[in-house]
Amino acid sequence: MSVLVVGSVALDTVQTPFGSVVEALGGSATYFSIAASLFTKVSLVAVVGSDFPSEHIGLLERADVDLKGLQIREGKTFRWAGRYDFDLNTAHTLDTQLNVFATFHPSLPESYRDAQFVFLANIDPDLQFEVLQQVAGAKLKVMDTMNFWIEGKRESLTRTISAVDIVLMNEAEVRQYTDTYNLVAGARKILGLGPKAVVVKQGEYGCVMFSGSEYFVAPAYPLDQVKDPTGAGDSFAGGFIGYLARVGEVTPVAIKRAIVHGCVVASFTVEDFSVERLRCVSQAEIACRYREFQEFTSFDEMPSRSYS
Repeated sequence: MSVLVVGSVALDTVQTPFGSVVEALGGSATYFSIAASLFTKVSLVAVVGSDFPSEHIGLLERADVDLKGLQIREGKTFRWAGRYDFDLNTAHTLDTQLNVFATFHPSLPESYRDAQFVFLANIDPDLQFEVLQQVAGAKLKVMDTMNFWIEGKRESLTRTISAVDIVLMNEAEVRQYTDTYNLVAGARKILGLGPKAVVVKQGEYGCVMFSGSEYFVAPAYPLDQVKDPTGAGDSFAGGFIGYLARVGEVTPVAIKRAIVHGCVVASFTVEDFSVERLRCVSQAEIACRYREFQEFTSFDEMPSRSYS
């Protein structure tokens, strides 16, 4: 089954202790699309300016991403500049230029409206809700957000959270939105609004899922070198939802497998800048890392005599 994503396509300038790039391909919808395309077909809704490089269009097309929903408007493409220190969990924004993204309103092509799997990337929650109204029959609706919307559009954000199936947030966002230091209590507050599951992203430590009585933890893949964490969360979402769309089911077992696939895909993203590593990942590499996850997260039952 195909996946619909609505979000940003951007040009990123990034500095880390391990190098830098200037106006490289970025944006939440970009990372998600390329990650999800490793598993299934993807339909992208976003906006870019007339200055958007044609080679980036070609890269998305080669990934078999449907671009009928990509608006190209006169003006400049959304740009973001950021810096990471050795704490790669924290991005320091140096510059944000919304440009044509400032007036973006997602209008879905008719062929996108029957999408069964929908990802609402980090955009204005009012726009996210507009999309939900256009895909009422979707089988799975997942959303992401950030502190900016928690601070400035809490009421709109709450309305959108109440209308989706799964919410993705990082630890700080869960604490900020629920006004509690405890992730378990915070996740329960969010679940109380209507979603079936909350996936809390924990950067280099992996993620944790809360869903009713279900609790599932997946670590991050151990890497010798990380160059750029930009887009890791959106790549996780792409692997997560892309896998679910591929198998066509949203059972508790499938969701756990999907979370591990999300962690696997994100591990490739951070190995290089922009989408350079992500765009050349093979199915064999994904399968290999998934098996490694199985190995380093398994353990035997404790013998009964250990309790005596």
